[in-house]
Amino acid sequence: MLSRIDHVGIAVRDIDAAVDAYRRLLGRPPSHRQVVESDGVEAVMFEVGESRIELLGATGPNSKIAAFLERRGGGLHHVAYGTDDVQATLDELTGLGLPAIDSCPRRGAGGRLVAFLHPSAAMGVLTELCQPEPDASEPVG
Repeated sequence: MLSRIDHVGIAVRDIDAAVDAYRRLLGRPPSHRQVVESDGVEAVMFEVGESRIELLGATGPNSKIAAFLERRGGGLHHVAYGTDDVQATLDELTGLGLPAIDSCPRRGAGGRLVAFLHPSAAMGVLTELCQPEPDASEPVG
């Protein structure tokens, strides 16, 4: 069902300052940068071994990330787990009684298929189910 930690999402107030800080911390540039208009989010990915760090910045005041930053400040936003089939995993987990935010997968950053479980499913941590798509890799612009 869940095969790996795909990435850890971190909400940041200043995406450019965060990119600079993580570039210094990790000693490498980001592997991907994309605006996800449907969520009002700019996502920047850094590769770390077999996993990634995803920095999330708001693109406007009505963004989900802007609301999160207002309520909780910057920091851990979500943990994303890799799966080979997001819909099947989502169905199995909701069948076990875990509450979900999404009822079906949608396109996320990097072309991945994603769906979210409610934070109450994992003791207050937002959980993302993430299915890589083979044609999803885009170079950083």
